[in-house]
Parts: sequence; C-alpha cells; structure tokens
Amino acid sequence: MTEVRALATNQPVSPRKVRLVLEAIRGLTVEEALDVLQALPQPSARIVRSVVRSAAANAENNHALDPDGLRVKAAIAGDATRLRRYKARSRGRVSPRVTRLSHIEIVVEGEAY
Repeated sequence: MTEVRALATNQPVSPRKVRLVLEAIRGLTVEEALDVLQALPQPSARIVRSVVRSAAANAENNHALDPDGLRVKAAIAGDATRLRRYKARSRGRVSPRVTRLSHIEIVVEGEAY
C-alpha cells in the first residue's frame, strides 16, 4: 500500500470545526468521502472536498495508483497562525479578536495499477 498526501495550509476556518467534518470521512473510500462532503452543510466541507480531490489526483498522476481503490487513511486538522486583532469598545477600551486558521492534511492509500 502506498500513501499519498495533500495539504491545504492557512485555511480560514477553525481547526475545531474542521475536525467535525474530518471525522465523517475517515476510513471511507475517496468516492464515498466526496459524496458525504457534498451532502454536509458546513462551509468547511467545501474546503475539505477540494483537499480530498487533490490527494486523489496526486495519487493517480504522481504515483500511478488506481483511483477507484483509494481510501482515506488519515484526515488531520492542525492549528495554523492566528490573526490577532482588536475591536474598539465603549469608553476607549478594546477587546481582542482572534481569527483561527487551520492546516488540513488528507492521506490516502491504495494499490498500484
């Protein structure tokens, strides 16, 4: 079995929200995972779907793996840099505003032709 990965860095969604989507596709075939991601209402499902398609394309074009036999082996969402900003509040005060970004990694495995 050969493992191929695809990585999407600095995606504008919290890793905690992405992990909920990734749990739904872990262990599925690539076709099943794409169908599940198409049906999910979360906005992060669209980002994950493009990463799964990228991993499948990497496996087929770079490693000569059969695209029908690919399976999602691992789906990981990690913390990326955080955008720290401030929001003006009343009486001249400020409150922190943190935008979390995430790195999404999809690992697929399959057999060669």
